[in-house]
Amino acid sequence: MLIDSHCHLDFPDFAPERDDVVARAVAAGVGLMVTISTRVKRFDQIRAIAETYDSVFCSVGTHPHNAGEETGITVDELVRLSAHPKVVAIGEAGLDYFYDKAPRDAQAEGFRRHIAAARLSGLPLVIHARDADDDIAAILEEETGKGAFPFILHCFSSGRGLAETGIRLGGYVSFSGILTFKKSDELRAIARDLPHERLLVETDAPYLAPPPHRGKRNEPAFVVHTAKVLADTLGVTEKEVARQTTENFFRLFTKVPHASSSG
Repeated sequence: MLIDSHCHLDFPDFAPERDDVVARAVAAGVGLMVTISTRVKRFDQIRAIAETYDSVFCSVGTHPHNAGEETGITVDELVRLSAHPKVVAIGEAGLDYFYDKAPRDAQAEGFRRHIAAARLSGLPLVIHARDADDDIAAILEEETGKGAFPFILHCFSSGRGLAETGIRLGGYVSFSGILTFKKSDELRAIARDLPHERLLVETDAPYLAPPPHRGKRNEPAFVVHTAKVLADTLGVTEKEVARQTTENFFRLFTKVPHASSSG
């Protein structure tokens, strides 16, 4: 079994055929999916999707792109919403200096609020990091000093230094379809050197479809292609990558019941 640890099933791209998308994923051997929140104000939609499918869980949080819109979201509210049985993570939150769609101070404040919520709830924080390696690492160092919290660097495309910092602080690293792209030799080299017990796979669907679907809408079923490239990169079998990443998922996403993988 494989697990898509990060997708966005609430996005309009999937609305016309969400049932089929989930069914195709399960048919492809993707036993579980986590659909990730980007706006707390739209959390009801995310939660409804997770409640609809046995194989789908969700998170609650504010994407850094939307940090400026949701400055009023409190730590207490995140923790309260995370109590729902289907909510298994906080986020995604973090810093994005590539698009800079929200003021950087609002991104940082939001990031710290989500860290506090992860620490209080015990749920893993899903971290979005783009072109902000140094500031992400500094905040992780500082906040871990206040008290450890579980986290994952999702859709990893940053430098080796951030990966190593994340691992040292107890975090996990998740690879998306970017790992499969021809120009991602440096990223594959980073993946090759990380501890196998800290690796996960994801799609970030509907974005970043791996070959042979490059340029098309991504969907959770396609995580099998990323897992294959990760296996080749690590020099292990696809079966071993499926076993290891699934084991890692349950170790990090502790709220997901193991029994759900057969549902």
